[in-house]
Amino acid sequence: MMPASESMQTFKTIQDYCQAINIPAPKHPSFDIRRFEDNMRSVVSAMPPFRHEFYAIALKIEGGGKAISGHHTDFPENSTVFFNSPFQILSWEIVPDWEGYYIMFTQDFVAQSYMANRLLDDFPFLKIDKAIPFEIKRANIPPLLSVYKNIFEEYDSEAADKFQLIESYTLLLLQWVKRLASRRANAQEVHQEIRKADLKLLSRFQALIEMCFQPEHSIRQPINLHSPKHYAQQLNIHPNHLNAIVKSIIGHTAKQHIHKYLIQLAKTQLRQSTLSIKEIAYSLYFESPNNFSSFFKKHTHQSPKAYRNHLNL
Repeated sequence: MMPASESMQTFKTIQDYCQAINIPAPKHPSFDIRRFEDNMRSVVSAMPPFRHEFYAIALKIEGGGKAISGHHTDFPENSTVFFNSPFQILSWEIVPDWEGYYIMFTQDFVAQSYMANRLLDDFPFLKIDKAIPFEIKRANIPPLLSVYKNIFEEYDSEAADKFQLIESYTLLLLQWVKRLASRRANAQEVHQEIRKADLKLLSRFQALIEMCFQPEHSIRQPINLHSPKHYAQQLNIHPNHLNAIVKSIIGHTAKQHIHKYLIQLAKTQLRQSTLSIKEIAYSLYFESPNNFSSFFKKHTHQSPKAYRNHLNL
């Protein structure tokens, strides 16, 4: 994997990403689906390393060239399933003859869905250190293709409940990919896919954050779970080292990474629970509801109450 560069572009929204690679804007800010064939007329055929802040799952049936995600440079030549995780470094150089589909979805899409709390546990291939492209047999293409086509048709429909079906189809797609991913390599091949130490550390850091904010996680003494210092102690490293590793991989600090996760959890609870804002504030270990509201407004430009009320319009 190439070292992080100050000049490397990071696309925060799907719309920004589509504009950068010269394809039409998405119809929805949190979810998009494309056919590679439709992109080929205008897409940028060679993209230098960049990052984006959302997930993508692709099925390439045909096509020349390759994409590089993270430090995985051995892109399969034949039919391929590949992934992009938030903040993973990406680049590509392709021949404009690709066929297949891909979906993209943001943290907001995850926050409002039933997969919010266990996405990375249930589908570990979406983790930044495990998003490894793999080749699939022709016989395994039809079921994946069928799901992509169903999502594509719903996305283009005018049905009021289309995103409920899209969420279900997305979960079905993830389950199919999970099955195929588990078959893709034997133990020796897995052993040969050596993870860099910093990627392993980032994965452990992310898992530790998620564990600390699980409802069943009990805090018996005052601990600042919003501070990188706590996680660095658990990982037996210096906070400066943790911060340097996180920033080198995903482009922002360890503290910013914790804050992004807090905002995701807060949005999920505001969307899906009937907890009061005060209860949510204390469940996320804020000292007071006012502190939580200030934090939420700083990062989203609206108060928790306004965010919840907007959802209920």
